[in-house]
Amino acid sequence: MLIKNLFLFLVVVFTSNSYAGETWKIASLSWPPYSAPEIENQGSSIHKLRELLKKEDITLIVEFYPWKRAKYIVATNSEYVGIFPAWPEDIFEGAIISSAVDWSEVSVLKRKEDMITFESLEQLFKKYSVGIVGSYIYPKEISDAMRKYPQHVDAALNELLLLKKLVKGRNNAAITDPNVMFYLAEKEGESNLEIVSSIGNKELVLAFRDDEMNRERVKVLERLLKEDK
Repeated sequence: MLIKNLFLFLVVVFTSNSYAGETWKIASLSWPPYSAPEIENQGSSIHKLRELLKKEDITLIVEFYPWKRAKYIVATNSEYVGIFPAWPEDIFEGAIISSAVDWSEVSVLKRKEDMITFESLEQLFKKYSVGIVGSYIYPKEISDAMRKYPQHVDAALNELLLLKKLVKGRNNAAITDPNVMFYLAEKEGESNLEIVSSIGNKELVLAFRDDEMNRERVKVLERLLKEDK
């Protein structure tokens, strides 16, 4: 019995430390304040993930790309572990997603002087021109409304262009994370934005490419997230 217990203990120790000392390379996007190459700690979400992985002596390397390219690179290149930070809907095919590492907000924003009224997202898209980021896969309730009224969907290449379209009045509203929009607005010297309606909070997950090693890495991250609660 003593030998059996010792064997089980060694298995647990070996498993828990099998990824210690590893380097995880991920692809990310410029999405301040959550992630960006030029800001402190490469962003608040990147910092949170990096600090979690340090507990297992795992080094995090982050490379930044346009979001669509980031998803493609990770899906097709085994050098990369995954993409982060991602909404659970906004991942590549076949990805394995972690639990929430951090949280994002999703809101409807407008210019302060404009008046818009709506009782649902469907009504918003029915009545107004709404800006979105074209490379994002939005939560279902937003995507459903977009598909129903595609003539009122105005896709921007990135968050900065989404901001510029909104402040110039090309769109009546925009849907994105307000923390990102307000961060960019401050950098651009814009103060004429406000939240019309909060749609809700969204998990920010690490989406792993599905292979044998990454299936084990997900377990490591899940354990670290559980221990961090």
